[in-house]
Amino acid sequence: MEFNWRSPLVTRIAILVSTIFAFAFVVVGKETSALLAIGLLIAIGFQVSQLIKILEKPTQDVSSFLDYIKFDDLSFSFKTDSSDPAIQKLHLEMNDALGKLRQTRKEKDSEYQFFKNIVQHVGIGILTFKKDETIQLINNAAKRLLRIDRAEKLEDLREVSKDLVEAYLKLKTGGRELVRVKNGDETVQLSVYAIELTLRGEEVKLISMSNIQNELEEKEMEAWQNLVRVLTHEIMNSVTPISSLAGVVEEDLHRMLIANQLSMAKEEAEDMHLSVQTISKRSEGLIKFVRQFRSLTHIPKPKLADVSIKPLLEELCMLHKKELADNNISISISAVPEKIAVMIDKTLIEQVLINLIKNAIQAFGEKKDKTIILSSYANEKGRVIISVKDTGTGIEPEALEKIFIPFFSTKQTGSGIGLSLSKQIMRQHEGTITVKSILGEGTEFLLRF
Repeated sequence: MEFNWRSPLVTRIAILVSTIFAFAFVVVGKETSALLAIGLLIAIGFQVSQLIKILEKPTQDVSSFLDYIKFDDLSFSFKTDSSDPAIQKLHLEMNDALGKLRQTRKEKDSEYQFFKNIVQHVGIGILTFKKDETIQLINNAAKRLLRIDRAEKLEDLREVSKDLVEAYLKLKTGGRELVRVKNGDETVQLSVYAIELTLRGEEVKLISMSNIQNELEEKEMEAWQNLVRVLTHEIMNSVTPISSLAGVVEEDLHRMLIANQLSMAKEEAEDMHLSVQTISKRSEGLIKFVRQFRSLTHIPKPKLADVSIKPLLEELCMLHKKELADNNISISISAVPEKIAVMIDKTLIEQVLINLIKNAIQAFGEKKDKTIILSSYANEKGRVIISVKDTGTGIEPEALEKIFIPFFSTKQTGSGIGLSLSKQIMRQHEGTITVKSILGEGTEFLLRF
């Protein structure tokens, strides 16, 4: 390393040596001045202290540099105007190191914000919590699924679903569970997946959630459609010839009874004719019934157009005017805003609403207060909703779980396809149909588009 003659250390050493020589000269001289000797001694002490400061300065700077790193204070910088080139070089290098640390932290912060934004905007619900059940992260998708604004502890989620929280706690790495969660008047099926991680020596559990309700309904409806296709095909193949033969025999017996060409007693012949006639009629009824079920597998694709809802509801009221009057049922319509509209296939949605109105007309039993309310509005998310509400007897809770299943009906004469068909039509509109009911108070069906 090249020796630097301009270093303050050299100057201080030279002054100290000179002061020591002067002190020695004064002490050994014949005419010793006590005052001068004391002054030189003080000067020597001062020069030694200054020399120590110069020697300790790099160590102090390095110690300060390490403290800044330790306490993550990277905003400081060292002065670079020192007269000592070695100190100046040290400060420059430490400033450069601090600058690189600042740049690295800036890049890490940028990456953290980038990944944080990805997590917040990904479509799958993500939640992480510690061993003490403190929630570290809950993204926007999870908040939407659970319909919450914020949550700090798992205990806060028990109001949404106790079963869901228990699933969070129970699942281990790679575990998966289906949990039903009721959000208002909607029930969703959540697929919950867990991974256990260690972050900075602390155990953390990561939960991912996705709503598979639509997929389950799609598969369920597909299964029902396949079943209906097989059943209707086999039933039609068996019943059609029976109905045809019964019709032919019934006509022949009728003709022979009129012409009195039968060898048996008239009463026996009439009984036989009635029996064959019954077989013929029931066969025709069964064929008609099967044809109705075939409609579950042959729903046309919607032809969407912008339809104003209030005029649509008014048309349906007019269509049922006589039936409503005959049953002493009052009906009201509301639309907010007045000109609210939605992109739908008018014919298909009319079919859904007619089915719901007919169900409402039959829902009153012996009740005296008979009212049906048709309304339309936009919810907080901007989705258009059509409501068909009645003040009827309501539906049993057990029946509500099965009401959209094909072949299930709460009415003695119902076929069980009306609501199943309505659900399929709403699915083809990328919408939903839900129901809520209170026994003795009434039922409300909601169409969400």
